[in-house]
Amino acid sequence: MLTLANPAGLWALLGLPAVLAIHFLQRRAKDLPISTLFLLEKTQRESISGRRFDRLMNSVPLWMQLLAVLLLTWVLTEPRYQKARSTQRVAVVLDSSASMSVFRDHLKEELAKQLPDLQGPAAALELTLLESTGNLAKLYTGDSIEDALATLDSWNPSAGLADPTAALRLGRSLVGREGTVVYATDTPQEALAFDAQLLAVGEAIDNVGITGVRFEQKEGALTWNAVVRNYSERQAERTWSLVLPDGKRTEPKPFEIGAGALVSIQAAFPENAEHAVVELSPDRFTIDDRLPLVPPAPKAIKLFSATSPEFAKLAGRMTKSLDAIEPSNDASQSDLALISYDPLDPALPEGNAAIFVNDTARPGSYLKGGIVAESHPLVAGLNWQSLLVRESIQLERLATDDVLLWQDTRPLIFLRQIPAAEGRPEARQLCFNFDLNKSNAARQPAFIICLHRFVESIRERKVALVRENYETSQPIQLAARAEPPLTYRDFDLDVEVLVQRTLPAARLVRFRAPAAPGFVQVTQGEDKLLKAAVYFADTREADFRQCDTDISLGGSSAAAVERHTEEDHWWRLWILLLLAAILVSWYFSKDGPREKPEATTSPEPTPTG
Repeated sequence: MLTLANPAGLWALLGLPAVLAIHFLQRRAKDLPISTLFLLEKTQRESISGRRFDRLMNSVPLWMQLLAVLLLTWVLTEPRYQKARSTQRVAVVLDSSASMSVFRDHLKEELAKQLPDLQGPAAALELTLLESTGNLAKLYTGDSIEDALATLDSWNPSAGLADPTAALRLGRSLVGREGTVVYATDTPQEALAFDAQLLAVGEAIDNVGITGVRFEQKEGALTWNAVVRNYSERQAERTWSLVLPDGKRTEPKPFEIGAGALVSIQAAFPENAEHAVVELSPDRFTIDDRLPLVPPAPKAIKLFSATSPEFAKLAGRMTKSLDAIEPSNDASQSDLALISYDPLDPALPEGNAAIFVNDTARPGSYLKGGIVAESHPLVAGLNWQSLLVRESIQLERLATDDVLLWQDTRPLIFLRQIPAAEGRPEARQLCFNFDLNKSNAARQPAFIICLHRFVESIRERKVALVRENYETSQPIQLAARAEPPLTYRDFDLDVEVLVQRTLPAARLVRFRAPAAPGFVQVTQGEDKLLKAAVYFADTREADFRQCDTDISLGGSSAAAVERHTEEDHWWRLWILLLLAAILVSWYFSKDGPREKPEATTSPEPTPTG
C-alpha cells in the first residue's frame, strides 16, 4: 500500500500542461519570394502575427521536460510504503447517556464509514469500543469492524449525563500516543481531553416525557400524580393510559401541552394492585414515556412511650408528624422507646430509645457558655443558638458516646451505640442531657428535626419490607440480617426477569437502582425486603434541543504515518534521473538540429537581350 506523506506535492503536476502549452506555441513562417534557391538557408523565420497554437512537435526536449515534471512530483509527494506488520490502534468511547439510544443506528452507520479511514496506512486495525460511564466496560476488542458494529445492536445506553474524561483517559492508555481516540456522542463539544476526536451524530428532536411522580391520600384512596414536560419549542398533543398487572389498559386520555410547559396527570392507584405502568403515546425517545409504579409503603415504626406525663405530649406530636408510626404498649416488641431518666432508678433500656432527663427538683439557673454542634448527620445544618437550658441532673456519659451538642463543657445531646448481643440486634440511643420541661427545646425547630432524623435512622436500620419508587441509578440502602445472602431481581416493565444476582449479607446493604426503567425485588431467604419501581426522570437527557451533528475526525497523524510506513529508498535515483532529464532537454534545445526555414520560390526571370 502506497501513502503520500506530502499530498501537496501533487500540485507539481500542473507543470505537465505548462510544458505542453509551451511546445504548442510555434512561430508562423513569413512568405518571402526570392529569385535563387541558394539564399533559402540564409533566411530567418520572422513572425507576422505573433505566437499561436499549432501542431505539437515531437522532440527530445518535450519528452525530457515531461519526465522531469513527473520525477519532481514523485519526489515532492514523499511516497512511503506500508510496513508488513504495522497496526493502528483506535479506541471509540461511546457516550452512554440515555439520549444516545435515539441515535444508535445513525452512529452505527457513521462508524461504518469512518473506521476504515482511521486505519490509515497501517496493515491492520486494532479496535476497542468502551462506554463512557459505569465501570468503563469494554464492549469489543478485536480487529473486525463488522464484529465491532454488531455489538452496537445489543448496546442500550441509559445512563445520565456524565463527564467522559475518565473513559477518554482509559482509551488513550489503550491506544498509546500514536493511536486514535474517538468520542461518539450526540452533542458537539468544543474541546476534548487527551487529544480525542469528536464524532457527534445527534439532531434536535421533539420530546414529551414524564419527569417525576408523587403519591398522596385523597378521600381515603391512594392517588398518584405524574408531571409531564414538553421539551420542544412547539405545542404537542399526547394521550396517556394506565396498564394494570393483568395486562388490561385503561381508555387513552388525550391532553395538550404547550411549548416548554409542564402538565400534571393523576388518577387513583388501582385498589389491591401490586404495581401499574403509566404510558404516554410514544415518540422517538421512549425511555421517559412509561412510568412504572408501586404503592409506596415505608417501614412501620412501633413507638413505646414510657415517659412521665410531662412527655406524653411530645410522644403524641411525634406520632402525628411522622409517617408510619404505630403506638405500642409492649417495650419488647417496639422499635423505639421514649424514656425519661429517673435517678432513683437509673437502669436504661437496651434497645433503640430517645432518653430525656426528668428532674423533679426546683429549677436551677440557665446554663452559660457558647453552644457548639459537632459534625454529625443528626445535627448537621441545624441552628441551636436560641436554645435555653436550666441546670439539672445529668445522664451518665460513657467514653464511647458521641457528643453531638455542647454548651461550654457540658454535653447537651450525645448518641450511644449499643453493640449487638445474642438474641438482640445493635441499638442506638439518643440522650438529651437536660430536662426538656425546663428548657425551650420543644419550641426549637432544630430539636424537632434532630428527633425526626433519629427516628428515620432507626427506620432505615429496621429489617422489614419496604415499597418505594426510585429514579434510575439512584443509590439504595437496605437493612438486612447478617445471613443468609440476599437475592436481587431486576424486572422489565412487562415483569420479565432481566437480571438475578446475589448480594452479600450485611447490616446495611448498598446498591444502585438499575439504569433502565422497570421493577426491583430483593429477598433474604423467605423474607421480602424490597419491592420497588424504577422510572426515568433525567430532564437533561430528555432535552434534545442542543443535539447536533459534528464529525471532525482527522486522518492519520504524521507520527502514525511514519510509524506504519517506510520511506522510498530509491529517492536518490529519482533525483539523479531528474537532473539527467533537465540536462538532456537543455542539450537538445541548444545544439539539436533546427528546422529548415520555410519559404516560397518564384521562377527565375528570363534574361532579355
